[in-house]
Amino acid sequence: MLYPFVRQMLFQLDPEKAHDLSLRLIGYGEKTGLTQQCIRGPIAPSVNVMGLNFPNQVGLAAGLDKDGECVDGLSALGFGFVEIGTVTPVGQPGNPKPRLFRIPERNAIINRMGFNNSGVDNLIANVAQAKRTCILGINVGKNFATAVEDAHLDYVKCMAKVYPYADYITVNVSSPNTPGLRNLQFGDSIKILLEAVKQEQAALASEYRKYKPVAIKIAPDMEDDDIGLLAETFRAFEIDAVIATNTTISREAVKGLKHSGEAGGLSGAPLFEQSTQVVRLLSAELGREIPVIAAGGIFSGEDAAAKIAAGASLVQIYSGFIYRGPGLIREASDAIVNMKLQQLKSGIRS
Repeated sequence: MLYPFVRQMLFQLDPEKAHDLSLRLIGYGEKTGLTQQCIRGPIAPSVNVMGLNFPNQVGLAAGLDKDGECVDGLSALGFGFVEIGTVTPVGQPGNPKPRLFRIPERNAIINRMGFNNSGVDNLIANVAQAKRTCILGINVGKNFATAVEDAHLDYVKCMAKVYPYADYITVNVSSPNTPGLRNLQFGDSIKILLEAVKQEQAALASEYRKYKPVAIKIAPDMEDDDIGLLAETFRAFEIDAVIATNTTISREAVKGLKHSGEAGGLSGAPLFEQSTQVVRLLSAELGREIPVIAAGGIFSGEDAAAKIAAGASLVQIYSGFIYRGPGLIREASDAIVNMKLQQLKSGIRS
């Protein structure tokens, strides 16, 4: 496949410039039909999660396409679902550059983007023009200038705007790059937020006569007891899904390497074990009541299958997509399908 050559060229560029160029190339590939000619998408049975039928279990995590500019291009690569954003009520520039760093020795990325986006109105204008050939999630957040105690107001504003365009909505309370945001995962803060989110969801479902599920994206940097408390809270508020996990603030796995001291969230291969453990704990707590969507460190089909084995219903890739390219989508989907077939055969034999 050509991607190793393409990656070598892209990795010669500043990471953020490479990111922007990649989105333009992906969009161009779909518009000209090159993607459809060159990419073989996964062949997999559909799966129903959150009341939605996903054509396969491998999706793109939020963060790559913050403004919904490349929905069709990304869909054409074979993703079963694409999550765009994080988007905020008002556009904001994010943190000062440079704010995106590669650590290729560990297949890792550090980012401190800070919810840079052009605002929710711009995103929905882009989505309205898309053909929408796969499940679309829209990830929402709060503006930097909004006080943490008023964060629920920003989430509700975004929900109201994106509701007609999203198949599901993700509430991002776990980015380490917006001061105070992760505090929303704990105590009364998470309850206030979820109460506002569920009330808005119910009102919008009534207005549009269609229920759209809401997922909550959480951080990997929590104690086991905190994960248990969150699971209880999610169950009490009847949240539709949990995405586990966002990036980590830990640097243990990249200690001493170039850029390891940069502030921000670490993603990529070093996150795999940590995030998978969160999936395992959440799945044990939630059982079949609330599905878990696994994200963090998926770089192979084996990694994707391990997330499903840990209890996830779906998986998302991001850094693995940057390092491995579109081939990872089919590889991950095939591995999940093969694992399920083996489990089925084992069950028949036993």
